[in-house]
Amino acid sequence: MAKIPIALQLYSVREECAHDLLGTLRAVADMGYDGVEFAGYYGRSAEELGKMLDGLGLKVAGTHISIDTLLGDELKKTVAFNKTIGNRFLIVPWLPDQYRDSKAAWLKTARLMNKIARKVKPEGMRVGYHNHAMEFQPIEGEMPWDIFLGASVPDVVMQLDTGNAMHGKVSADGVLEIMRRYPGRAITVHLKEYSSKNEKALIGEGEMKWKEFFKLCETIGGTEWYIVEQESYAYQPLECARRCIKKVRKILR
Repeated sequence: MAKIPIALQLYSVREECAHDLLGTLRAVADMGYDGVEFAGYYGRSAEELGKMLDGLGLKVAGTHISIDTLLGDELKKTVAFNKTIGNRFLIVPWLPDQYRDSKAAWLKTARLMNKIARKVKPEGMRVGYHNHAMEFQPIEGEMPWDIFLGASVPDVVMQLDTGNAMHGKVSADGVLEIMRRYPGRAITVHLKEYSSKNEKALIGEGEMKWKEFFKLCETIGGTEWYIVEQESYAYQPLECARRCIKKVRKILR
């Protein structure tokens, strides 16, 4: 089985990127990351970003973008930009209230994402959704995560963020159950630790069952990218990123 590559969500080192994007990308590549996921482009054109990435041997594991960039005339611009940087995964990381404030809203959002998925598929791209904690807070007696995924087509990527789910009171075993419930949907996953005792825990320092999670990614998840994201810092952000990939590689061995 081919090894699943590891990327860094650049939100983890956003201040470093804002100060010195090329230098930060070089540091990420030197740590051994295979790619990056964007959360903003720091004023660079697609051509500039593509040149930077190519020069460092980094691939693009995805981008976090607002739902507005996938609607109407904006979708063509978004597709063109991401083709240039070599990205296939257009991931929505957050939704305005009107897209998620009721079961009906979640069902409407699922239908919208299905429509977008059909439009970008001929371009070799996929649209997806990334969870926070709110998707695991019941609404009208059901979990929004299940409402959305139950109504969306398999082409819509389930970008499961492990730490965010656990912040939503999902247990480590519950995270594993989500993987089993939606086989083939976890095309890209966010590796984020959760600890009830240490909010700055890095991967491997908390309560997530990483070995079991990786096994599911490799067998039933359909996973193409592991994406490290660290949003709390016991060390400098780049040092946290370095420690995280080192730990992921150790667990995978």
